[in-house]
Amino acid sequence: MPNEFETMPGHLIRRLNQRSTAVFQKRIKDAPMELTSVQFAALDALSREPGMDQAQLAARIAYDRATIGDVVKRLVQKGLVARAVSETDRRARSLHLTPEGTAALDGARPVVTRLQAEILEGLSAEEAAQFIALARKAVAPQD
Repeated sequence: MPNEFETMPGHLIRRLNQRSTAVFQKRIKDAPMELTSVQFAALDALSREPGMDQAQLAARIAYDRATIGDVVKRLVQKGLVARAVSETDRRARSLHLTPEGTAALDGARPVVTRLQAEILEGLSAEEAAQFIALARKAVAPQD
C-alpha cells in the first residue's frame, strides 16, 4: 500500500519530470546531439513562429522569463539562433533559427518523437492518451 507521499500529485509530477529529463538526455546524447529539452522546445517554437522576442518565447514554451535569456544566449553561442533588432520595437530583439539551428532541430525531432513513448512506457497506448489529455487539462489556464 503506498504511503500518503506517494499519492501526492506534486511528488509524482516531480518524479515523472525526472524520468522525462533522464530519457531525453540519454536519447539525445546517444544521437549524438547536444541539446537540452528546453533548448529543443525553444528551437521548435522559433521554427513555428520566427521573429518572436525572448518574452514571447518564454511564454510560448512556459519557461521562466528571468532565465530564458540564458537559454537564448547558449543557443546563440552554439550558432543555432540569431538575434536581430525588432522591426516593431527597437528595444526588443527578434529571434530566428540559423541554418544550423534548423538542421539541429530537424535532426532532433525524430529522436524526441521516439522517446515520448519511453517516458510513459508503463502505460498502454490508451492510458498514455488519457494521461496526456488529463495533463493538458491540468496545465491549461484556469478561467
